[in-house]
Amino acid sequence: MLRVTDEISIADWELSEQFIRASGPGGQNVNKVSTAVELRFEAERSPNLPGPVKARLKRLAGRRWTKDGAVILFCDETRSQARNRDLVRERLVELIEKATHRPKRRIPTKPTKGSQRRRIEAKKQRGEVKALRGKVSGSD
Repeated sequence: MLRVTDEISIADWELSEQFIRASGPGGQNVNKVSTAVELRFEAERSPNLPGPVKARLKRLAGRRWTKDGAVILFCDETRSQARNRDLVRERLVELIEKATHRPKRRIPTKPTKGSQRRRIEAKKQRGEVKALRGKVSGSD
């Protein structure tokens, strides 16, 4: 059982972990020990996540959200399998925590009369400058 907030907790059946060999430095150890962790969270089927949280989580997860509605997180930062496992679980909790916060609704504002007037004046002035660039008709 993984606790996210007071209302949201993730059951063990919703999570599946796969251990794979990590890339990068580590000498012979990197070729022998599977320290990297791939965590799969079945978000779409989760009964503990409310609908709006699922929608925000899908947007936040981006490419990590699969077609069948799972979030896949990967960690190979340390040489310790247990530490990588803890790190990837912490990341999942942070991601879900972020998805629980509802963004503030934007209230559209109108431009002030003064700013509208200044904008139009600037456009007229610019148009005048461009109009004066035309050919000079001189009678020499």
